[in-house]
Amino acid sequence: MIDTIFLDKYEDNLTQELLKLCTNYKMLDGTLLSTDDIDDQWKELAPEYMADAVPQIAQYPTVSVAWAGYLGLAIAQGWDANWEMCKNCGYKDFYGPRGFDDMDEHILFTVLGLAPESEEARKIEDMLRRCGEKAVTLIRHEQIDPQTAMAFHVFARTCRTMYRIGAAIELRRLGYKFEKVYMS
Repeated sequence: MIDTIFLDKYEDNLTQELLKLCTNYKMLDGTLLSTDDIDDQWKELAPEYMADAVPQIAQYPTVSVAWAGYLGLAIAQGWDANWEMCKNCGYKDFYGPRGFDDMDEHILFTVLGLAPESEEARKIEDMLRRCGEKAVTLIRHEQIDPQTAMAFHVFARTCRTMYRIGAAIELRRLGYKFEKVYMS
């Protein structure tokens, strides 16, 4: 039986830590921008993403979680530009020429349209790398036995959180923000 209370607490803590990190680097404003459309799209992409990412854990732990952030960037951009088209894209539509290995560059340069040597691309790459490193540190801090069901669930929750962080970064970059609405 999987301890969902532990997993929920872990995911909440990870989200807060990554949100704080992104806010300190001025990539977010203390709030996790999100929409149900974007969050729900993870459920469609997650099985194939996990199939690609799990084999990378041992050799490339940061990449295995950080690439989920790039997917979040892409889906948020598609949500803003043309949701009807984006929501029907398959996971492999976000691959680069070398598949999973260069998905990050494909999303930054082709999907988001950023110039490869631009300051904006560098800032996003840096932020997602820092978030990935922080996430891996927090996973290790939990001291969960590797290759167990719990290890898989913690990894899955970490990837979902990275996806949501990436989406929030892109939504903010596109000018979205939360505002209080007052009802009269």
